[in-house]
Amino acid sequence: MSTIAATPQPPYYAVIFTSLRTDGDNGYGDMAAKMVELATQQPGYLGVESAREELGITVSYWSDLESIKNWKSNIEHQQAQKFGHEKWYSKFKVRISKVERDYGI
Repeated sequence: MSTIAATPQPPYYAVIFTSLRTDGDNGYGDMAAKMVELATQQPGYLGVESAREELGITVSYWSDLESIKNWKSNIEHQQAQKFGHEKWYSKFKVRISKVERDYGI
């Protein structure tokens, strides 16, 4: 993911996932790619941006809170969350924000 998400005019929502990884891949790379692909198929999905060095930050954009709730409860996403808790993340935090203004070039 090396592009800036083409989001619509606000308002919309951002889910900000910040994480510290454990050592080794342990299937993380494949699952991360699968989750991005699956998210793109969800109603209300608007885009995603991600960066990782020591600290990883992934921001996904959604049209409304109901879409975020539905994504969180997706069965395949729940399995990825379980693996994240068990083997991929030493620490993480999720924040959900309403985007009221954006601008750029």
